[in-house]
Amino acid sequence: MSMKVNRRHFIAAGSAAVATPFLLRGASAQAAWPSRNIRMVCSYPAGGQTDLLARAFGDFITRQVGKTVVNENKAGASGSIGAADVARAEPDGHTILCSISTTYVMNRVMIKNPGYDMDKDLTLVSVIPGAGLLLCASLASGVKTLEDFVAFARKKGQVNFGTYSAGSAPHMTINELNKQYGLKIEPIHYRGEAPMWTGLLDGTLDVAMGSYTAAQTVLQGDKAVVFAVHSKKVDAIPEIKTLPEQGATSKFFTLSGFSGWAVPKATPQPIVDRLSELCVAANSDPKVKEVLRTFALEPAIGFKESNALYQRELPTWIETAQALGLEPA
Repeated sequence: MSMKVNRRHFIAAGSAAVATPFLLRGASAQAAWPSRNIRMVCSYPAGGQTDLLARAFGDFITRQVGKTVVNENKAGASGSIGAADVARAEPDGHTILCSISTTYVMNRVMIKNPGYDMDKDLTLVSVIPGAGLLLCASLASGVKTLEDFVAFARKKGQVNFGTYSAGSAPHMTINELNKQYGLKIEPIHYRGEAPMWTGLLDGTLDVAMGSYTAAQTVLQGDKAVVFAVHSKKVDAIPEIKTLPEQGATSKFFTLSGFSGWAVPKATPQPIVDRLSELCVAANSDPKVKEVLRTFALEPAIGFKESNALYQRELPTWIETAQALGLEPA
């Protein structure tokens, strides 16, 4: 009898010995991270929405893990400079990218050699689904709904519609509206939202499209009216209907876009999961909540949900961008 018992103990001990190294590797990957300060690369300039998100979430992570998250702005080329930097970094969870869907999705269409391949070089950790972008018309246009806008555009013939860059969501919106309604809307490209909204204020533009927060420069001065939002309602102005609710049929008008975080592709999954958990937990932090409220953004979502959103929206983003017919720069 004792011989059988000893044999069972021997087999059990052997099995445990084989399994232990794998368990320790997973556990130590989580326990050892972070072993030094974390570099969070924001691929857009200081002071903007992406930068403020990076700093708020970085501050929360600092307080949770006991190591400092050092924010570094590496702007340029629609976020590709910062993304390429992170893609080349050691995949140990100590370098994180904070960027937007332009960087994660659009650059593969808009830039010949962005310096990174999103699907081969980076892993999405957590994203914040985008807020609905506002379509605003000058008061002189008399536009209050999408139907009004279509009638105005047909009567005027050529409408000056502001975007904050070529290949942006407003640019694609113009193209999709032209196709559905047979319009001749002319995209007027600016370098950012601030000069675009100034163009609406000074009468250069009939219409402009951008974020709720940046649009306040024209809305609070009663210089323009919101007649639609791109894909989802904005809590602060729930009475304004989305483009699909007003009859626009393009699949592009169902996309939200997103901001979020990514790490080098070979980063161990336990570290990716821990970072994702921290981003989601940050939603309850007062500083983070204030930034999300300021920009009318939804809370951050986890790893699985983030990557599902990315895979779901990717084909439509690419198809709509390619329809612009732009040559990659």
